[in-house]
Amino acid sequence: MALVLRALRLGDLLTAVPALRGIRRALPDHRLVLATDPALSGLVDLIDAVDSLLPAVGLQPLDLARGSVDVAVDLHGKGPLSQPVLRALEPRVLVAFRCPAIGVEGPVWRRDEHEVRRWCRLVSEGLGTETDPRDLRLPAPALRPMADGAVVIHPGAAFGARRWPVDRFAEVAARLAARGRRVVVTGSAAEHDLASNVAAQAGLSKSAVLAGRTDVTELAAVVAAASLVVSGDTGTAHLASSFGVASVVLFGPIPPAWWGPPDSGPHVAIWHGTDVGDPWGATPDPALLRIGPDEVLAAADELLTASTLESAQGRR
Repeated sequence: MALVLRALRLGDLLTAVPALRGIRRALPDHRLVLATDPALSGLVDLIDAVDSLLPAVGLQPLDLARGSVDVAVDLHGKGPLSQPVLRALEPRVLVAFRCPAIGVEGPVWRRDEHEVRRWCRLVSEGLGTETDPRDLRLPAPALRPMADGAVVIHPGAAFGARRWPVDRFAEVAARLAARGRRVVVTGSAAEHDLASNVAAQAGLSKSAVLAGRTDVTELAAVVAAASLVVSGDTGTAHLASSFGVASVVLFGPIPPAWWGPPDSGPHVAIWHGTDVGDPWGATPDPALLRIGPDEVLAAADELLTASTLESAQGRR
């Protein structure tokens, strides 16, 4: 068995897809088990490299017998907290970043490395295999989406530092709706009030609020069928990258050079920062506040126009 630890959030799972595929190429005869949040099971099923999911809650001990793991790969963190979880299983091989504090050798962690490339490099150097950071695409879930072809506005984020102001999201939503676009507002159950506020300020109906009405897999189906996604730096933006859906992603306090969309694809990352801010802050980062609705709408219009032209050419 090859065990991979990535017990984090939606975006973290999606950015690890190229590394997981690299592990599969390196270990074709192993059963590849991913230890992650069981709420992500519907998306894990879409990753062709993974055989099964092992439920993992944070960095609590994993429910596996010692000696049952041949190769363990730490795609969770840089060492002191995550590596002991895997070492407790006594794997024959541990692939992880170098952590002298607990005696683990490996590649050196780089703070300013893009998240996708970071884990690809670990797998390439640790297992001697090729990885492709561009290999992010997933098939759409086999579900009927709740809003086919809509513009998805996703105002939420895990921390306030990454939340663009409600009134600005509402202005973008209202102006897109005025141009005849169907607009829906997504989010978790905890973000229902936030999404409802955006919809109300934008003059959208209550039915446009999908926050709290979708699980992760249903949200993925909505994004996969969308014409455009507008969001901050959060998991929904990574869903757009995974499905090749056009997106406008608003960055602050972390730059897109660390967590942005791939180099190719129908994506616009907007960043007006000069320094890396506090990603766990409670209020919107100054870099995020430098982004205005007009700039977002201009990017959205460009992407939607390009998509319309591409569809028209495809019908010829």
